[in-house]
Amino acid sequence: MGGNKKKATGGSDKTVQTGPGGAEIKTSDEKKKSPKPQQRQKLAVTVEEAAGMKAISNMKAITIQGLARNVGVKISVANTFIRALEAKGVVKPVGGYSGHRVYQMVRH
Repeated sequence: MGGNKKKATGGSDKTVQTGPGGAEIKTSDEKKKSPKPQQRQKLAVTVEEAAGMKAISNMKAITIQGLARNVGVKISVANTFIRALEAKGVVKPVGGYSGHRVYQMVRH
């Protein structure tokens, strides 16, 4: 069972080619480019108040995942929007666990 593993050859990055006349030409893979430092873009994606409230009013159980799916944004953006509504007193948590909270609209 198991057997021996295949060992990598030491000269895998060097190849031997034969040129015209049977002369061997050794070439090596020297095309390794230094990685350019990539700049991270800060994208300011937010949920518009009207679109978010319309999506929330149609939902039976308001969850971050459901809002993100309905509005078409990332979960982090939907989480920020729901937390802002919670701070304003528009929604309140009624259940859930470990970051998967379920919210309900507050009736005035």
